[in-house]
Amino acid sequence: MSLIKTIYGKTPHWGKDCYFCETAAIVGDVRMGDECSVWYSAVVRGDVAPVIMGNRCNVQDGACVHVSSGEAGATIMEDDVSIGHNATVHACTLRKGCLIGMGATVLDGADVGEGAIVAAGALVLGGTKIGAHEIWGGVPAKFIKEAKPGQAEVYASHYVKYSHDYLES
Repeated sequence: MSLIKTIYGKTPHWGKDCYFCETAAIVGDVRMGDECSVWYSAVVRGDVAPVIMGNRCNVQDGACVHVSSGEAGATIMEDDVSIGHNATVHACTLRKGCLIGMGATVLDGADVGEGAIVAAGALVLGGTKIGAHEIWGGVPAKFIKEAKPGQAEVYASHYVKYSHDYLES
């Protein structure tokens, strides 16, 4: 069973048809919409500020979503955001349909645009602004090229399907 934990009087809340793997940890002020999923060994920790997730977001295996102290330290994920395996997302804003690649790190105050892609292994420094439908990669991350239409968004729909399959098994 997933670890769902209240801390500092804050308890996670989620919408309909969400799926949490047995080894997922969801702690504190975490607010999820419908059809979200948190996969094996992933952590979503809203202990000192909130983690706010829209609908159909997924946090894949081994990923970590955390915050910084105070309201300005929240992590905000709009609808259809995908966070790849072993990625770290910390006190930032992830716009609708963006994809954070496997092993990537997005730091405090970064803003990843709608439909944007942060490549696997990239390091997005604090305060970085990534435009809509841009692909960024490297250490530190820099603009690479424009994303193809729907290139990032498709991952969220895959994970909605996977989560429904797991809920039914």
